[in-house]
Amino acid sequence: MKPLVVRTRAELAAARGDLPGPVAVVMTMGALHAGHTELVRAARERASSVVATIFLNPLQFGVGEDLAKYPRTLDDDLALLEADGVDLVFAPGPDVVYPDGDPGVRVSAGRLGDVLEGASRPGHFDGVLTVVAKLFHLVRPDLALFGQKDAQQLLLIRRMSTDLDFGVEVVAVPTVRDDDGLALSSRNMHLTPFDREVALVLSRALRAGRAVAAEGASAVRRAARDVLVAEPGCRVDYLALVHPTELDDVPEWYRGQALLAVAARIGATRLIDNVPLVVGAPTQT
Repeated sequence: MKPLVVRTRAELAAARGDLPGPVAVVMTMGALHAGHTELVRAARERASSVVATIFLNPLQFGVGEDLAKYPRTLDDDLALLEADGVDLVFAPGPDVVYPDGDPGVRVSAGRLGDVLEGASRPGHFDGVLTVVAKLFHLVRPDLALFGQKDAQQLLLIRRMSTDLDFGVEVVAVPTVRDDDGLALSSRNMHLTPFDREVALVLSRALRAGRAVAAEGASAVRRAARDVLVAEPGCRVDYLALVHPTELDDVPEWYRGQALLAVAARIGATRLIDNVPLVVGAPTQT
């Protein structure tokens, strides 16, 4: 059965009122892939109704990030969502989400939004949180599902929902990877065949770091860095081993849960990836 596709606030409100609960939402910017399918599958397991949003949010694109080049594949996206069994698709234009133009009041990501991706893309997470907050209000979900690949985004959305009392349960879904280890991303379609082979260095570096987690933080960083620097086609933006909820670099004496995260440019495409691990624990696979 085809999902109902709505584009205005009034259409969404009318359709949302007919959905049996609990209601889950999967938020996307389009150019959907198997990672989004996994989000929808997880949503279907947890909720009676699943809403997907397709909105290319201009607020989260900074200087030098070409919004115009972001892939727009609406027909293919709708076909994928139909196959996945989504009940309702909200696909508004910017004039619907931001009827008065760029909002003068935005949600601030605070300190957690200024590090890692936030340091490389100033203001990015303010734009993410602002649109997620608006879509929470418009869709009125009981739960929302986001991928672990965007770990910092996931953390910030979860904190926003808690700190600002949205009452939405934010559910993490593990990163979906191709058979060769590359994390699925809409940006992957920009990779040339050569660049795609180079991009595998990111997951190799994360695996190398995770394999020596028992030896401590320095060993993790060194193992991952050695893999990255051996690949001349990879221009590293950052490689960080941080606390999973505070995003502070973990010291050498640290033992416990951590996040190993990397961002790099492969050709003209910027990719991110991460893996959770336990520093000081036995070898992890």
